[in-house]
Order: sequence, then C-alpha cells, then structure tokens
Amino acid sequence: MKLNSFAKLSGVALLSALVLAGCGSKSSSTGTKKQTLNWMVPSSISTMDTSKMTDLYSSQVANATNEGLLRMGNSKVTPGVAKSYKISNGGKTWTFNLRHSKWNDGKPVTAEDFVFAWQRTVSPKTASQYAYIFGNVKNATQISAGKMSPSKLGVKADGNYKLVVTLNKPQSFFKYMVAQGYYFPQEKSIVQKYGSNYATNATKNGYNGPFILKGWNGTNDTFKLVKNPKYWDAKKVKLSTVNFQTIKDPSTALNSYQSNKLDFTTLNGTQVKQYKNNKDYHDYLEASSFYLEMNEKKDPMFKNKNIRRALSLAIDKKQFVDKVLADGSIAPKGYVPAKMSSHNGKDFADQAYVKDAVEYNLAQAKKYWAKGLKETGKKSVSLTLLSDDTDGAKKNTEFVQSQLTKLPGLKITNQNVPFKTRLSRSQNGQFDLVITAWIADYPDPSNFLDLFTSTNSQNNGKWKNAQYDALIKKSESTDANNETARWNDMVQAEKILMNDQGIVPLYQQAQSTLMQSKVKGVQFFPTSPQWAWDKASIK
Repeated sequence: MKLNSFAKLSGVALLSALVLAGCGSKSSSTGTKKQTLNWMVPSSISTMDTSKMTDLYSSQVANATNEGLLRMGNSKVTPGVAKSYKISNGGKTWTFNLRHSKWNDGKPVTAEDFVFAWQRTVSPKTASQYAYIFGNVKNATQISAGKMSPSKLGVKADGNYKLVVTLNKPQSFFKYMVAQGYYFPQEKSIVQKYGSNYATNATKNGYNGPFILKGWNGTNDTFKLVKNPKYWDAKKVKLSTVNFQTIKDPSTALNSYQSNKLDFTTLNGTQVKQYKNNKDYHDYLEASSFYLEMNEKKDPMFKNKNIRRALSLAIDKKQFVDKVLADGSIAPKGYVPAKMSSHNGKDFADQAYVKDAVEYNLAQAKKYWAKGLKETGKKSVSLTLLSDDTDGAKKNTEFVQSQLTKLPGLKITNQNVPFKTRLSRSQNGQFDLVITAWIADYPDPSNFLDLFTSTNSQNNGKWKNAQYDALIKKSESTDANNETARWNDMVQAEKILMNDQGIVPLYQQAQSTLMQSKVKGVQFFPTSPQWAWDKASIK
C-alpha cells in the first residue's frame, strides 16, 4: 500500500503481533456526548473508491467506513461481513458465510456486492492499480489483460449470503487479503448512479462499516467519521465522531496537540528528543520500505547499472536515519523490511541481504558514476527528485539532494508536490527520480516483490529482469505448495533486484507519536491500514 513518502506512520514486526495504542484494556462507558476523537493525518485522502485507492490514508478511512469479509483484530483476523468461512479443495476453494448486514441506506449487503466489486476491480476498464492483487483468484490475470470477461472471475454468489471463491493455488495468507480494502464490497446501485464520479466525495458512496464519512468534498483537509447506526455491530462502537485534520507541518500539529485540539499527532526527529520520556509517547517500527525509483522509460540512462549503483552508494542511509529522521527508523538491509517474515527462524531481510546494494561508499560511487557517464555518452546530468510537500518531505529530499550532488556533473532539482499529485505523477511516469514508500498489506515478502515484476502497474520506474520475473512466477506456481522452495525463490528474487540495483532502498520507517492518555482502545496494526477506531473510546 502506498505511503506518503515522509509521513510518520508505522508498523511493527509481524501481522500477528497487533498492539493497542493508548494502553487501555477496558473501554469507558461514558456518554456519546464526550466520545469525540480528534485525529491528525499528514496528507489528505485521495479517493474512496476501493478499486482505485493505492495510498495508506485512503485505506485507513475506507477500513473505518466499510468492511470486508473478514476484519483485522487483535492477533488475528476476526469476522466481518462473513460470520464464518471454510477452506476446501486442497486450499483452493474458500466459502464465506455472510451475516445479514446492511449498507448505510438500509439495503442488505449481499454476496453479489462482493462479486460486483471484485469483477469491477479486475476489469481493464477500471484501470485499477490493485488488479494484480487478485492474481491468484481464478481467471483474474486473463481478465485484467483483456482476454476474458470479468464475469469469468473465480468468485460467485450462492444465494444472497454465501460467497464462493476459487483460487488458482492454495494461499494461506488469503484470509489477510480479504480483510483489506481492495476486497471490500461495493454497492452496485451507488456505483452505477454516480459513474465516473463514484466515491469522489463523501456523499457519492455507500458505507457498510462502523462509521460514515462526512464533510469530505474530494480535496479538503478536514473531514470526519460519524458512527454508522446501520452497522451490524454498532452497539460495540463507542465513538460518535472522529474529526480529521490534515496537518503537514509537524510544529503546527504539535501545537494543536498541546492546546488539546488534537488527541493524536505524529512527531519528527527533533520533537522525539523532547517528548521521548513523555507518558503520551509511543513509537513503533513498521513493516514498510522507503526507496528511490529511477524512471528507466523516461530516462534511458537509468538502464545503465553503473548509474544506478552510483546513486545508491552516494547516499549515506545510516546518516539519514540517525541525523535527519532521528525517530527510530533504521537503515535498510534491502527492499523487503526486516522483522516482517521469517522461515525456520530466519528473517527474510537477513537471508536476502546484499551489502553492496545498501551501503555508503562515495569513492566507489564516483567510480561507477564516471563509468556510467562514459557508457551513456554524457558529461553532466540534470534530474528532478519528486516527493511530497510536507515539511518532513522537504527536509529529507534536501538531504538526498545534497548526497547525490556529490557526484561530479549531477544536478538535482527537488520537486515537492501534494501527496495526491505525487501519486498521479508517479503512476503516469512523470518523474526522473521519485521517493516511494510501500507498507505491507499482508506479512509475506510477495507483497513487496510482486511490485517489481515487469508487468506490475506499481513498477513506476519500469525496471525489469527476466530471471526475477521467472522466480516470482515460480514462487506463485510450481513452488506455491512447497514452503521452503517458495521462500528460496523469493530470497533469490530479492538478491537479483538488489544486485542489479533496480531500486535504491533508503530506510525502514518508525513512527513516533503522542496520544492523549484519555484515548483508549485505538488499534494499531503492523501493516495497512495501521489504525482502527471501531473499538476506541474516550475515558
């Protein structure tokens, strides 16, 4: 799931290791009049269309306002629209038994709402960047390629309240996938009513989750969630309102927190030093990767491996996390984050570690740079570095700029734009260099590695390697049922990506936050969507 490049959100090691922020184990039973939570986000949401959203902030709101078959809970997935499910046919058939739940307009949520939504997402007409995530659902890949009708997707409604899903191969983590926004149902009548304007503001949508979105016009920085009385488990939702403020400047956010206008805020490195011993302080290491993509399609010089290696070696990642971020973030061992996945007691990041791909060596960087310039016939290069326009993003792109311009003849111009604009430009290939971030949707290396197959829509830099593609394909087909073989395929794939310097890993992010002690039961997840407020309350 896409992250704001320098927003201070986070995760912890494993999807199963969920924790409660705020430290409260029992919710207060105070009246709804006081059950208002004031929350800060560093970037505005971009869309509420679950077929089209790719960023973390939209997914957080979608997770609060809608619900899939299963729902993330403490240490495991919990029943959502599906009250139970069973797995058969050697792990390839999943049958979900749906409860009688409702949309916010009172209409029933049926199995057909899931069929419609999933078919819409994989349809080429929708142009969903998350269509690939359905790749293991029968016929999804052929449908996305325009070779088969969406009606042939391996999902069907057996009556109103039973959904049957057919997979190409067993997939143990499929239960985590159906808890994510891209697998949510969609109210067909609402989608058809608004057409291309569907989910572009708060009113042009249907909601079946704990809250309803209010006050979002598609571009504004303030909006709110209000309790959904039609939600099937509404009696357990304590909050009446969650007010959101988009605040890009950390100082402004901290001032709002100190004046009790916010109950939650993120902190930058400077602020961490001041508040690390405060009782409201919490920090986490997330399952995310921040990296630099190089646009090989727009700038053919990036097809030169020496150029790519030079850029990586020129950036001191340790100095970046220790001196610039200073918030607990760590230098990367590679692309897939540390402490997310393990096999036989060994961490994936350790096994796939390629030292040369993440270390700092300016002298060596200059040698590769000179060789790369000679091979590409260039004497000097001017590039733009695309990132977000938050205060933190500007500070951090300045660091990357200062590091890269130590390479002789290289000029870097920073281009800081709103999060939504950065996403659009990245997806459309309108960049030379871009700082991109990805947070795990589920705790498996494939969630990261799939992105850099040559045909993946998230591969904005267009790096490609036939051997890499073959290993990923093998891990998802012939080796899918052999845990060790599949693991080895993915380890080798990452080593290819790193040895070829397809991307430049920058850091694995930690989140530092302040949350008022009166706030209890806010759930923090290690992967997307990270936060949930359906069990929260105000003391």
